[in-house]
Amino acid sequence: MSRDDSRTPDLAALGDRLRGLRAERGLSLSALAAAAGIGKGSLSEIEAGQRNPTLATLYALAAPLAVPLATLLADQPGAEVSADGLTATLLSTETTADGAVVEIYRLAFRPEADRRSPAHGAGVREHVLVTAGRLEVHHRDGSAVLGPGDSLSFSSAAAHRYRPLGGEACSAVLVITSPH
Repeated sequence: MSRDDSRTPDLAALGDRLRGLRAERGLSLSALAAAAGIGKGSLSEIEAGQRNPTLATLYALAAPLAVPLATLLADQPGAEVSADGLTATLLSTETTADGAVVEIYRLAFRPEADRRSPAHGAGVREHVLVTAGRLEVHHRDGSAVLGPGDSLSFSSAAAHRYRPLGGEACSAVLVITSPH
């Protein structure tokens, strides 16, 4: 996707947000890169707005910063990120009365997708509703195969995995709830 596509996160603004969050938490560039498991040079390029991070990289950065993915996307509906055969489009972000953050995404999986997601932090839950195709979901407490209209809620405080079945594309709605 080109940089001027309105669905692509503004790379300069994303870099500014990352740098600001890192500074608020008193983390050096090296410390955040190590905590996220990415190269210091890559993080430097992302912060400078010179690199378009993948979904996996954004999740890796969100975890040590203790923020939802939507915070890195500026809570901008329509922002899209892709990785591992998956395109996630942010539809909405809400904050509840008790300070919890609710993120809503549309997920589009290509047939070969195999999305392995890192842990999102204590108390974070994912709620997935399949709208087309079949989706295999592996999480800490087990696994399930979901078809159109099927849903599943689970703790995403541990690594988890999404994979479409039958050699077909799959789509779903994902709601992520993060405690305050």
